[in-house]
Amino acid sequence: MPRRARIALPNVPVHLIQRGNNRQPCFFADEDYRRYLDWLAEYADRTQCRIHAYALMTNHVHLLLTSERADAGGALMKALGQRYVQYVNRVYRRSGTLWEGRFRSCLVQEEDYLLACQRYIELNPVRAGLATHPAEYRWSSYRVNAHGEADRVLRPHPLYEALGSDAEGRQAAYRELFRHELDPGRVDEIRQATNGNFALGGERFASQVSEALGRRAVPGRSGRPRKVSEPECGELV
Repeated sequence: MPRRARIALPNVPVHLIQRGNNRQPCFFADEDYRRYLDWLAEYADRTQCRIHAYALMTNHVHLLLTSERADAGGALMKALGQRYVQYVNRVYRRSGTLWEGRFRSCLVQEEDYLLACQRYIELNPVRAGLATHPAEYRWSSYRVNAHGEADRVLRPHPLYEALGSDAEGRQAAYRELFRHELDPGRVDEIRQATNGNFALGGERFASQVSEALGRRAVPGRSGRPRKVSEPECGELV
């Protein structure tokens, strides 16, 4: 069965995940994380991707980005992935693939969803039990967005910049967002959309994405087809 083509549109944020092959580790030492971030900044500039949030986990990577080109995210991940695999194979004297095939992604509606997606990404180390608070984890964008640490990777999204009139105000407002856990239902929405390569947002957003792409951008309905005269059951995500 052919794979679904990845959905992508210019100037629409994308949340993507790239996992290690068979969920095996892809980072083994602090230097590996540093190299990956250096190359992420380099290739993001080359492909004109603006990175809004990231989390580098032991065996996978989360990114939230926007670009004026629909294919920029794919170009970024291809160049970055190849460069990093060459480094890992050379340093650790290994061969073969490191990543689990194609990365998974979803388009993100800006209103109501973008900052939730940033929180989802930066809270990933907490959900994984690697930290009790996102500020404790070194390899995510939280300390940049919440405390203003220097970082050459990030390019803030306008919705983040609208949180305050200056850097201190934005950072304080951003920290306030993390006083409460992300709603479990929203966590499930983000996971399902990303793993399924669907649109993450409301019905109107999903309809706009489907119309722009000329194909479905939400999961299909499960079960056997209904007769036309029968009412439909179930809702689109």
